[in-house]
Amino acid sequence: MKFEMKGWYPKCIGKAYLGRPQMTINNFPKKVRKFEIEAYEKPKNLKELRGTHVPFTGSPFKDPHDPKKVILIPDPYSSSPFYYKFKSNDITFAEELPSIVNMEGETITMVRFWVKKMSQGMVCTPFLVEETKT
Repeated sequence: MKFEMKGWYPKCIGKAYLGRPQMTINNFPKKVRKFEIEAYEKPKNLKELRGTHVPFTGSPFKDPHDPKKVILIPDPYSSSPFYYKFKSNDITFAEELPSIVNMEGETITMVRFWVKKMSQGMVCTPFLVEETKT
């Protein structure tokens, strides 16, 4: 059976597959509403911020499974998508950047998050499982 990736999950999910029990889509990440940028107070000393934080740029979304975490997609229209995941408490400052527009005219909000150094973050990269040829 051939899988077609549409959104975040294979097309066959929710259908019987080789006599196995059906999986519900509730177990997979879903598209969620855009993350509303919280009000962050501008730091008094930007030079100090650069010494204690690392900037990450992308389009922000709320984590659908943990309201205390934020997902940041660096290039939402890329053909090889990956994203960062941070705890909201580790983000000290957010700068709004110019939005980007796709070919259909839809706009996506872009931000720069300043994340505390030594915070735990995650880089998530979806991939297609297949054998590699040597």
